[in-house]
Amino acid sequence: MFSSEAMTQDEAWKKNYDEVMSFITENGRNLSKYNLEERRLYTWLKHNRKQMNQGLLKPEREVRFRELLAMAEQYKRKNQYE
Repeated sequence: MFSSEAMTQDEAWKKNYDEVMSFITENGRNLSKYNLEERRLYTWLKHNRKQMNQGLLKPEREVRFRELLAMAEQYKRKNQYE
């Protein structure tokens, strides 16, 4: 049985969204798939990007997720050889 304190899917999504936004803002960089402490949020980000590209992300989530991607784009690594 689930306890009454269990989060809904929307609450869990918002919590992860807030954690990713906070991480990028505080650290001035994107998440790393190589850092074990960051991998959970990196996987969440990757999963939601895939859902969005397949048209499966809820419209209200897609709006917020696109904002997150726009912010993450600012910290995207640049190819040093270009």
